[in-house]
Amino acid sequence: MDPIDMAVRVLSRDGLVVYPTETVYGLGADALSEDAVMRVYEAKNRPLGKPISIAVSDMEMLAAVAVVDDAARAFIERFLPGPVTVLLPAKSCLPAVLTGGTGLIGVRWPDHEIAAAIIARLDAPITSTSANISDDIPPTRPDEVSVPHDYLVDGGELPGTPSTVVDLPARRVLRKGAGWEAVEAFLESLK
Repeated sequence: MDPIDMAVRVLSRDGLVVYPTETVYGLGADALSEDAVMRVYEAKNRPLGKPISIAVSDMEMLAAVAVVDDAARAFIERFLPGPVTVLLPAKSCLPAVLTGGTGLIGVRWPDHEIAAAIIARLDAPITSTSANISDDIPPTRPDEVSVPHDYLVDGGELPGTPSTVVDLPARRVLRKGAGWEAVEAFLESLK
């Protein structure tokens, strides 16, 4: 069985999959399954109340899980897919625990062939959090993955620069990662 099909099989059974992105290795679970999401919190030893981002494979999937207004659409068309996590108002189809009580969901649209293929084949968003224990260094190689998981898709060594995190409703950068200067300039143009 090919690695993408195997990853999808594991995800569809509420399992945890480590997968490569254009930044670091992510820990994926079916983002629409509260049980699977809770397994991510447990695996990372992450406190409940601390939000977890999700990853999508296209605009249709993104619009199904988050509220996308005209400014958000313009931002998404400019920067995604790519190493940017955008915070948007979450829709009710997502388990509330993902938002950490903020009502906002961090959404990634990875610019990585393997990550995009897994999400598209599952036909559902997956969690997009680094595959490490909370507050440890995010892994750039499979041998650095420190969280329990059911399956790992090896994508070789990854760049390691984290994604830029943007609070789009507030029009501000929360974490400076790859390409943050262009993101900040674009946000200024929306004000």
